[in-house]
Amino acid sequence: MASLNNRKVAILTENGFEQVELTSPKEALEAAGATVHIISPNGGNVKAWNHTDWGIEVPVDVVLESASPDDYDALVLPGGVMNPDKLRMNKDAVAFVSAFLDEGKPVAAICHGPQVLIETGLISGRKLTSYPSLQTDLKNAGVEWVDEEVVVDKGLVTSRTPDDLEAFNRKTIEEIGEGVHEDSAQ
Repeated sequence: MASLNNRKVAILTENGFEQVELTSPKEALEAAGATVHIISPNGGNVKAWNHTDWGIEVPVDVVLESASPDDYDALVLPGGVMNPDKLRMNKDAVAFVSAFLDEGKPVAAICHGPQVLIETGLISGRKLTSYPSLQTDLKNAGVEWVDEEVVVDKGLVTSRTPDDLEAFNRKTIEEIGEGVHEDSAQ
């Protein structure tokens, strides 16, 4: 496994993220040596959705309006139905995500997380996967959508569901270890 010592990773989220899609990548990234910050438009805590009900609360490390993409080496977008829908409607969140794609920094999105990627307008021509219900939206955004546990396209890592977290975490760590992907910068 790649060592992510001296790497900083942002996890951008809102209330309603799928609990394990934030906690599992965060734990894996920290175990690999990365510093991980939870970033949200909200201060205080963000609340998870755990399968069919509300879950844990996670403290926000940096409020979005104070966060700079320049301070981070990579970005993770957990899913959940509510979380990405709220983020995609927030122009500051979309701008934050766009900056990572513009610079070719690794971005990892799981389940419904790719909804936020659609809003950037920067994923046309890329190969991604997602929760199956998003495939039409992604295809309409110009994406080659495939049904695979994890897809990597020049530093952009995507997976379908929590069942894919082991592969998602492994590839996310690998891509962050590789650093900026110059050939993916917009």
